Formats: sequence, C-alpha cells, structure tokens
Amino acid sequence: MKLLDTLDRPLRDLRISVTDRCNFRCTYCMPKEIFGKDFAFLPRTDLLTFEEITRLAQIFVTHGVEKIRLTGGEPLLRAQIEKLVAMLAGIDGLLDLTLTTNGSLLTPVKARALKDAGLNRITISLDSLDDTVFQAMNDVGFPVEKVLGAIDAADAAGLNPIKIDMVVKRGLNEASILPMAERFRYSAHIVRFIEFMDVGSTNGWQMKDVVPSAEVVRLISSVYPLEPVEANYEGEVAARWRYHDGAGEIGVISSVTQPFCGSCTRARLSAEGSLYTCLFSALGHDFRQRLRAGATDAELGDFLSSVWSLRTDRYSEIRSENTTPRKKVEMSHIGG
Repeated sequence: MKLLDTLDRPLRDLRISVTDRCNFRCTYCMPKEIFGKDFAFLPRTDLLTFEEITRLAQIFVTHGVEKIRLTGGEPLLRAQIEKLVAMLAGIDGLLDLTLTTNGSLLTPVKARALKDAGLNRITISLDSLDDTVFQAMNDVGFPVEKVLGAIDAADAAGLNPIKIDMVVKRGLNEASILPMAERFRYSAHIVRFIEFMDVGSTNGWQMKDVVPSAEVVRLISSVYPLEPVEANYEGEVAARWRYHDGAGEIGVISSVTQPFCGSCTRARLSAEGSLYTCLFSALGHDFRQRLRAGATDAELGDFLSSVWSLRTDRYSEIRSENTTPRKKVEMSHIGG
C-alpha cells in the first residue's frame, strides 16, 4: 500500500542511519566544540539491530519505499555493515540500495565486500581537493589523498556511478568549486555541490555563508559550458547539468535558494529507531519501542501510515533568518 502525505507526496525514499558516531568533526555537521571527547553517543543497546532494521525496511518497502540509503554518522563505523547490506538487498521490491560515507574506512577490501553483499552505488563526501582546506573542514587532519583512494576503490569494485558530495560554504571552500569540477570531468563520477544548510542547531548557519547553486553553475559554466538535464526521476534532489563537450555531468542541491519540498519523498530512520519526516524535523516517531514491545508487522505498518499521512513538512520553503533558532535534530543523527 503506497502512502501519501497531506500534500500528496508519496513515500519512496528511506534513509537509515546505522550509527550516530563519526570519526570526522566536520564544521557544518559535527563541530568539535559540541561533539567533543565527552559527548554522550548512543549506547550499543539503543541501536537498532540489523534484524530490526531489516524488518522495518521490509515494512517500508511494502508501503511504497523503492530506495534505501544507509547513512550515519559514518556508516562504515558500524561493524560488519556488509551483513546488513546483504539482508536489505534480499528485500523483494527494493530497487536501489546505496550508502553515503566520508571514505575514511573504504578500503578496496571493504568496497568489494559491500558490492558483493548487494550494494548498488555509493556516495563519498569530499569538500575540497586542497588538503589544507579539507583538513580544516573535517577537523581531524584527514588527508584528501586517502579519500581519493576510497573513490578509486569504489570505482574498482563497481559501485558506480559514484556521487561525490561537496558542501560549499562561503569564505571556506568556494575556491575549490572549479578544481573539483575539473578533477572529475571525464571520470564518469558525478560531483554534487550542496548549499550549506541550517541542519540541526550547532553548525552556526547564517544566510551569508550560503553560496547559491546558481552561482556555482555560472562559475563552472564560464569555463566549461553546461546545459540543464531532465531529472532521472520525480523527486530527485539534485538538479542535473551536463558539460557541452560530453565530459559528464554535475549536480547542485539547492535546499536553501531553490527549495524542493513540494516533491520530497524522503523519510529518515535514526540509529535508535526514530522516524523523522524531514531533514529539519525537531521530533521523531519511535519505532524501536513498538518493535521491542512485540508489535506485529501490521501494527508497525499502521503506525507508519498514521505518521506519513499527517506529514506537512516544508521547512525549506518557509525558511528565513527568523526560523534558524528553532531546535532541530542534528544531521549527524539522521544522515544527510
């Protein structure tokens, strides 16, 4: 049974966080000042087990989900995640199974294990090719070359097409836009330039720090002419642009300046089993308690239906400077 919310948006995409932990401290996501050595992450017993995740995923697919993306935190910190991938890959009706990672733990062996388990594609975050800038942004001194090695490992394992996500923040890494485009032209990898967003309440977001996607497109197109491309599917987050000379394509994600709430089909399941119906939600809906209290699949499906049918979220369409102090769940808790 497919579900529709109050704005007639279907539920098609599920992002599952498998851990709230990360080994990076990216300034736009998990700033070290907040997520320091004394920060209390979830205890292991609070995390959904692989069996619980798979059971919920099956119910979500029954209700219309076609694509699942595994996120974190950093999902490769979850031990033996390839076992979860294999379990999810066996769900009848699931059309696409992907994962987003910072690449730090993506060795050739791990990439092959994920592919063999049934992972279709992978997205790797890389905010600059300039090592000084990149290390300042991840704030743990992790070098660019190791992420580039992870991209090569994913490519060799066949986790294609690889998407490379770059969050662009004014005054920090906008000088890296053109080098990123140049580096991955003709590679078949797709760089996606993401506007700096006010996810959560700890990253110090201000509108003046946003580099609009239109500016990104103009900059790249002034050197390598671009033309717009139709979306691959209804509700696709990234607007697609391809190079006139056939060198591939880029994407831009414009949640701030060109909101796409009207076509949003995504829900997010946190590592401890709370469902969030928007990236900018304040409160989740507790599935773990129901799971562990013995709820049947039908009861869990009814709960999902009740949550989604009441969904009204359109935060990015109503965002203003006055909305940013609102308490919101952190991106590190529910993935991007």
